[in-house]
Amino acid sequence: MDLKQLEYFVHVAELGSFTRASTFLRVAQPALSRQIRALEVELRQTLFERNGRGVTLTEPGKRLLAHGRGILQQVERARQDMEDERGAISGHLAVGMPPSVSRALTAPLVAGFRARFPKATLTVVEGLSTYMLEWLQIGRIDCAVVYNVTPSPAIDLVPVLDEALYLVSAREPGQPLVGPPLPLADLAGRELVMPSRPHSIRMLLEAALVAEGRKPRVGIEIESVAAILDLVQTQGLHGVLTLNGVRSHGPEQAFHVRPLAPEHGGGRLVTTQWIATSAQRPGSPLITQSSALLRELMLEHWSVPDEPMAG
Repeated sequence: MDLKQLEYFVHVAELGSFTRASTFLRVAQPALSRQIRALEVELRQTLFERNGRGVTLTEPGKRLLAHGRGILQQVERARQDMEDERGAISGHLAVGMPPSVSRALTAPLVAGFRARFPKATLTVVEGLSTYMLEWLQIGRIDCAVVYNVTPSPAIDLVPVLDEALYLVSAREPGQPLVGPPLPLADLAGRELVMPSRPHSIRMLLEAALVAEGRKPRVGIEIESVAAILDLVQTQGLHGVLTLNGVRSHGPEQAFHVRPLAPEHGGGRLVTTQWIATSAQRPGSPLITQSSALLRELMLEHWSVPDEPMAG
């Protein structure tokens, strides 16, 4: 396997067609087909299923695509690292963020990144913390904002801030925006709309309730914070979110929130945000300095006093 074969394979997979990949790469289609066929022979796997509309990946092809993207990105990073030694920081950075964080931080991140690294380019992708840790390991992204992750030798983690979790309900007439702390024992009987496992808040809440000898009553599983708030507002369900999660998808005045208070351990139930990078790859100057920028922006735009919404 050589890098050219891998590059050709990735482009055919992403474009879904030998014809489109041939045009994009400016390579004759017969030559492109021969390179892919040689790769299939070497790996002893069929990578594509051909049909009248183009090609689709087989299961081995899907696995190779995940590895191939990471390998090509690593090669590009090596080139960039050599260029960085010669002058201003350049290259490409891929940052992963949860959807609610991305909504608040993408615009400031783009502005700050372009100001500090004018010769570099940026990609922002959204995903659950579990998926982003996998993407870090295969090289799809360079750094990520993640919640409540389990320490791993493959991942370097830097804690940034803690956020309290709140029960979010539809606000009734005359009801204040913020209510008193709610014991976790009282949460168990309420029907919740929450993301499915392995979403970090779902896993954290279930673990906290298990410690109380209880489990959550999840009526509907849905990944979108905006959709969760819509269902809370219209269907009489309850959500468990951070204040920033509510604020980022408002209108916050439509909701009544109560901080969750574990009976064992005291205080409030909190979720921790971390910046994660791969411990298996050398950190380039672009990754190191961009991670520092991301931390600054999180503290400036996402960190708020743990006093809820006014009004």
